[in-house]
Amino acid sequence: MLLSPPPRLTLTATNVPAAPPPDPPVPRVARSWPVGVHPPILRGWEPPATTYGRGHRGVDLAAPTGTPVRAVAAGRVSFAGRVAGKGVVSVELTGTGDPPLRTTYEPVRASVEEGDEVEAGAVVGTVETTGSHCGGTCVHWGLRRGEAYLDPLSLLPPWLLHRGPSRLLPVLGVPLPS
Repeated sequence: MLLSPPPRLTLTATNVPAAPPPDPPVPRVARSWPVGVHPPILRGWEPPATTYGRGHRGVDLAAPTGTPVRAVAAGRVSFAGRVAGKGVVSVELTGTGDPPLRTTYEPVRASVEEGDEVEAGAVVGTVETTGSHCGGTCVHWGLRRGEAYLDPLSLLPPWLLHRGPSRLLPVLGVPLPS
């Protein structure tokens, strides 16, 4: 026995841990920005390295006090109230999987209640003065699927995210003015 060659070890499907399934992609379901037409982004998405690590779990959008805050896509209000002194509104987005995507807006004075159905672009509240972690007033816009934080900008289609200046194009068949 001592002189026999060592047994050859091979990996089989029974002793290799299965890789977790990939996260489903974020559908580009947003039809508007939460505030304004294309607000300045004061601080972008900075995913944490670990569950409790440092990072920025959303984006901060410049918005003065009283600015209407809109649902970026259709859904159901899953929370409208105060958390640690800040007004918060969360909306579960319709047709975005199981668990559904959930957007969160803060600090917001809610004009909706838990359970309300909202359409894309519907006003869910207004920007509050207090509770902002920005230097000025802003809206913190977050996105989650279950317990995982995601980049809310990934909800925006390219035409909303990278909107440039409007350009007038000639209409075919119509003579140009002289």
